[in-house]
Amino acid sequence: MNAPLALLAELTHRCPLRCPYCSNPVELTRASEELATGEWARVFREAAEIGCLQVHLSGGEPTARRDIVEITAAARAAGLYTNLITAGVLLDAALVARLQAAGLDHVQLSVQDADAAGAERIGGMRGAHARKEAAARLVRDAGLPLTLNAVVHRQNLHSLPRLVEIALEWGAARLEVAHVQYYGWALANRDALLPTRAQLDEATRTVQAARDAHRGRLVIDYVVPDYHAARPKACMGGWGNRFLAVAPSGRILPCHAAESIAGMAFPNVRETSLRAAWEDSDAFNRFRGTGWMREPCRGCEHAERDWGGCRCQAFALTGDAAATDPACALSPDRALLLAAVAEAGTTEFRYREFG
Repeated sequence: MNAPLALLAELTHRCPLRCPYCSNPVELTRASEELATGEWARVFREAAEIGCLQVHLSGGEPTARRDIVEITAAARAAGLYTNLITAGVLLDAALVARLQAAGLDHVQLSVQDADAAGAERIGGMRGAHARKEAAARLVRDAGLPLTLNAVVHRQNLHSLPRLVEIALEWGAARLEVAHVQYYGWALANRDALLPTRAQLDEATRTVQAARDAHRGRLVIDYVVPDYHAARPKACMGGWGNRFLAVAPSGRILPCHAAESIAGMAFPNVRETSLRAAWEDSDAFNRFRGTGWMREPCRGCEHAERDWGGCRCQAFALTGDAAATDPACALSPDRALLLAAVAEAGTTEFRYREFG
């Protein structure tokens, strides 16, 4: 059993944006149910004790927490590298300075589109794009490393060349071009978000050209959608293999989307330790390794490379988390994925709503 390398700390589901591809569950945790500052401090200490090297402070919007500075300081005190995953719309110079003094190491800033109109339509918040640009400037002026995260899909892929330019103009050292993955709110909006194969191929060409043009200046990570794949990716490096997440409610998860699998019970930090959850819980051991696999995954030469693909995606498409991921061409349920691709095309969003 490997030690986890990274912890995703989902501090809150609260967020001023309403992005229709949000990876949070459709049923959001209320503020009254969120872990308190001291509980997060204990989580960070336990994470470091079992081998975690870094923590990603996420949400929702993590800066919606009034104690975000204290939470950041607790993560640093535990010896963890701290990365703030933020929409940036609540950042100001004073908060950036306090976060930096508390030990913040890195900022990942999301963008919804390359222009204000497109960003406001997707994110559902007026003025958000300008606030993000201002936030990038504050982060850069503070000397903190900046990654720009561009979630791309059917309705903004035409903006990808400009998004690369924005990453350079805003001073990012890294750009994540992340195609939407279809869980939670994104699954509810799949028909409006899923790109065509032609769009995907053009995006891939754009990314490769940008990598060649800006090598040494901008690192570009690229995450493609499984719906156009012939073989699944090793989701999160394998279930319970290198990664764990803690939800705002305290539930300990093998991946950020695991709560989308109906019928699974997950341990909670209010009742158990991270070590016990990682090593002994049914939730983490259920799909760990290869022993749980059925045909055609069982005995497949790729079994210890892709680990059977994504359990959340298998459940979303088939209703069975133990099924072969339909992203695999050998899956008996492959037709479900192909049908979803064929049916996509609406332009209407179902926006993320809190409460």
